[in-house]
Amino acid sequence: MILAIDVGNTNIVLGGFLDNELLFVSRIATDVIKTEDEYATKIKSILTLHNVDKKSLKGAIISSVVPPLNSIIKRAIKIVYDVDAIMVGPGIKTGINIKCDDPSTVGADLICACVAAHHLYGSPSLIIDMGTATKIMYIDKTGAFSGASIIPGVNIGLKALSMGTAQLPQISLIAPKSVIGKNTVDCMRSGVVYGNAAMIDGMIKRYFDEIGEEFQVYATGGLSKTIVEHCTHNISLDENLVLKGLNILYSKNIK
Repeated sequence: MILAIDVGNTNIVLGGFLDNELLFVSRIATDVIKTEDEYATKIKSILTLHNVDKKSLKGAIISSVVPPLNSIIKRAIKIVYDVDAIMVGPGIKTGINIKCDDPSTVGADLICACVAAHHLYGSPSLIIDMGTATKIMYIDKTGAFSGASIIPGVNIGLKALSMGTAQLPQISLIAPKSVIGKNTVDCMRSGVVYGNAAMIDGMIKRYFDEIGEEFQVYATGGLSKTIVEHCTHNISLDENLVLKGLNILYSKNIK
């Protein structure tokens, strides 16, 4: 089995691949204070839950947007499974070109999502990754990463709305029955869910207007399902695109 680990600002997502099939997905909260021993314990508990033992884990690969945790997670995997995990970063073989001012600054999660979309679904395409931040990435017809937009994420906006006002409560992220809310909670849910869906629709149109050719649109990330079903554009959902990209990158870089 190959373990794919996506270290995000809110959650660390783990996926287990066997013969390129994703067998499980688990999440643990991101905490930069925790040590490699603490993460080793958590990761071992999760993999034990999914019947993964030391002998069955053949390799691991990590993408991270939280630099303080890079070496910690890598050492945690080494402690428990005696595996040297591959870290997605400069110098790794991706199979796609990166057309931007400084390729080394492109987030590892963006690269993984683009690699998966290109290899699994083809290009050109637009990938919308809805996590702590909402990222919109364009892959041109040659399969090259051509640029992106980064937008404050759904939950960031929701927390800011609650914390920055005196009378607006913290709410769960559920779409209300109507865009026109009749109470405070539904008014907030309308703005967050339908507002973000409208923003995505608007950004897709702006990308199309600038590019001038048709492309497929894919959505991924923990919050994508809640939002994209309310978009008017045709958007295909693959919630585990980053993990799938990690598995592809592992195959390309294993020695």
